Amino acid sequence: MQHLLNGARWDADALRDDVRGYVAEQLGPGGVLIVDDTGFIKKGTTSAGVSRQYTGTSGKIDNCQIGVFAAYATGRGRALVDRELYLPKCWTKDRERCRTAKIPDERAFATKGEIARDIVRRCVAAGLPASWVTADEAYGQDWSFRRMLEQLGLGYVVAVPKSQQIKSLAGMWRIDALIEQAPADAWETLSCGDGAKGPRVYHWAAAKLPANLIFDPDPPTHHRWVMARRSLSDPSDLAYYLAYAPVDTAVSELARIAGSRWAIEECFQAAKNECGTGRVRSPPLRRVVPAHHVGHARSCLLDRARRPGPGHHKGGRRNDSTSLVPLTVAEIRHLLDALLPHPKPHQDRRLHALNWSHWRRHHQATARRCHYRRRTSSGHDFSLEY
Repeated sequence: MQHLLNGARWDADALRDDVRGYVAEQLGPGGVLIVDDTGFIKKGTTSAGVSRQYTGTSGKIDNCQIGVFAAYATGRGRALVDRELYLPKCWTKDRERCRTAKIPDERAFATKGEIARDIVRRCVAAGLPASWVTADEAYGQDWSFRRMLEQLGLGYVVAVPKSQQIKSLAGMWRIDALIEQAPADAWETLSCGDGAKGPRVYHWAAAKLPANLIFDPDPPTHHRWVMARRSLSDPSDLAYYLAYAPVDTAVSELARIAGSRWAIEECFQAAKNECGTGRVRSPPLRRVVPAHHVGHARSCLLDRARRPGPGHHKGGRRNDSTSLVPLTVAEIRHLLDALLPHPKPHQDRRLHALNWSHWRRHHQATARRCHYRRRTSSGHDFSLEY
């Protein structure tokens, strides 16, 4: 990996395009394009784009690189499909420093929001068959970002801060003040997707906003929504969203799109753990990212193992007692190391690795089935598939 990034000659953008096409083919249409940024903590000052800036990776201002990313997710898996390095002004004003880090002279300063808009346009122009976009409040509060998605014909569910201004028939409201006016029966209990501990269940409230007479067609093909998510255990824990969706979209579908944002966090974690992207020092991030795109695109095929097989049925059980959790990338690597030919093959070692893997996955499947049953016995009836 280090030789590939530091010494080999290859076109990072061309590889990105190949990976994006592969992901689109394998994961299929109708998915969610997820936009987010992440930081790569650094020690020195020579890595491209490194500076002291806030990153959610450490939750504070730190010496780091920041990249804006896009992931594509469907029911068949998820993978990173695009990226761009964020360059602070202290870099773009120092062209000699940029040249030393092999950053092209034509690369000018761009905000993270501008980078995100370029990434979405690039994905759409390349034919990525996304139907939805979701992002956190750093991008969701940007009117230009939301308007661009509407012009591209993409539905979205984006997080916004509680101070977000909403225009209603009664004037301008903060979104938190508007949600406070919602009656008790406006809240409904919905799952925004399955997590490691079962369905992620919250209270959701949603309302349609008035149509924009200047921009919207008559009759409208889409509606804008204001939404809020409330914790079941702590009513003061709320998150706020703006949405734009086809006229026949249900609130449960909007909640599912909002909950799909976690998929890019899994991509970030896997990339840093499996490909060591946070440990690469000298090359620009634009070359680091496509290299681990390849690993993610290939691992998307493994995600198909997460779908129920012939022995599964709704409710999370199998028709036999041999249910197993899906193989992880790390475990596949461990098994390959044990099973592939070695200079001195040891049959007991291979048998032990297989038995250990089978026992662990069966034990985890049993524990998860019991945990799901406890979660659903509280009165919420959700169909579970894993």
